[in-house]
Amino acid sequence: MSSLQLDDFVAGWVGGAGAVIVGHPLDTVKARLQAGHGYGSTVNCVLTVYRNEGVAGFFKGMSFPLVSIAVYNSVVFGVFSNIQRLISQHRYGNSNHPPALIDLALASMVAGTFSVGIGGPVDLVKIRLQMQTQPLVEANLDLKHRATGFSVQTAYRGPVHCVGTILRQEGLAGLYRGSSAMLLRDVPGYCLYFIPYTVLCGWITPEECLSPSPFSVWLAGGIAGAISWGTATPMDVVKSRLQADGIYLNKYRGVIDCISQSYHNEGLKVFFRGLAVNTVRGFPMSAAMFLGYELSLRALREQAEKNP
Repeated sequence: MSSLQLDDFVAGWVGGAGAVIVGHPLDTVKARLQAGHGYGSTVNCVLTVYRNEGVAGFFKGMSFPLVSIAVYNSVVFGVFSNIQRLISQHRYGNSNHPPALIDLALASMVAGTFSVGIGGPVDLVKIRLQMQTQPLVEANLDLKHRATGFSVQTAYRGPVHCVGTILRQEGLAGLYRGSSAMLLRDVPGYCLYFIPYTVLCGWITPEECLSPSPFSVWLAGGIAGAISWGTATPMDVVKSRLQADGIYLNKYRGVIDCISQSYHNEGLKVFFRGLAVNTVRGFPMSAAMFLGYELSLRALREQAEKNP
C-alpha cells in the first residue's frame, strides 16, 4: 500500500476527532431522546440534562468516542477512498479518473459495511455511558430484573469498565448488539453521505480550480451530513434503542421486535424522534469531519512532495 493510500486513513482520523468534539453534545441529546425516557421534546431534554447534570452532562462518555471514533472514521474514509480508486483503476485504467455515481455508491456501501465492525462496539459503549444517568427507580425499572453487579445509580464506571462488564455478562456478541440495525442504517447512509458531498463539491468549485476551497468543503460536508443523518433517523432510533437495551434489563429480541414494540407503544412518530437533532447535528459535525479530512490530506501530500 502506497503512502498516498495511507494518507486517507490518517486524514480520516483527524477529521473524525474534530467531528466528535463538535457533535458530541447534540449526540448526547439525540441518544436520550431516541431511547425514550420521557423527555418529551428536544428543548425539554436539553434543559433537563443541564439542570440535573450541568454542562458536563452533554459531554458524558466523550473520552471513548474521541479516541475510537477517530479510528472508526479513519477506516471509513480510508476504505472509501481506496475502493473508489480501485474501481476507477479497474473501469477506466486510471485510479485518478473522476468517479461516476455508481462508483461512489459502490465505494460508499463497502465503507458502510466495514464501518459496523469498528463502529458497532464504539456506538454501543458511547450510548451505554450516555444513558446510565437515571437511578433504577427513576427509570421505572423493576429491581428484580437488575443484573448482578450493577449499582443503583450507574451501571458502568467508565469505558473500560463498560466493555469489561459487557464482555463478562454478554460475551463478544454483546459488543455488537444493534449491529444489524447499524448495518441497515450505514450502508444507505454512507451513500447519502459521500455522493452528495462529491456532487456538491463539484457544483460549488469553479472549473478553473483544481481542488475545492475550504469553504466549499465545509459547506458541502455540512449539507451532506444533514442529508445523511436526517434520512438515517428511523433506523438510528432502532439502533439506539437496541444498544441502550441491556443496561439494566433486556427489552427487545432484535430489530423486528424493537420496531414492532416501538410502533405499538408510541406510534409511527417514534421513528422520527431526534430527527431535528440529527439533522442539525449532522451539519457542523460533518462539516468539521470533511474539512479536517481534506485539509490534513492536503498537508500530508504537500509534505510528501517536499520530502520524496
